[in-house]
Amino acid sequence: MANPRPEKKPEPPTARVLPMQLQPGDRLADETGEWEVASRPFMSSGGKITSVRVKRVNQPHLTEIRLWSAHERISVKRASAEEGKQ
Repeated sequence: MANPRPEKKPEPPTARVLPMQLQPGDRLADETGEWEVASRPFMSSGGKITSVRVKRVNQPHLTEIRLWSAHERISVKRASAEEGKQ
């Protein structure tokens, strides 16, 4: 009889959201590595530019402020609502 496969934890679902819909704890990845949203987003330039403070996942002391156009969509990994309720 074959050994049963170990259960894998499902990866957080990936969502495409507008910059103002980012939440602390969301993770995004780009060519420089994986980043976690550290604060709520804020808008400037008459609501056309969205800024958010992010920190590196593997180096939490390293933070940056990222800027996006308000209409851009960003791919993020977000914990599902059911996981947050448990």
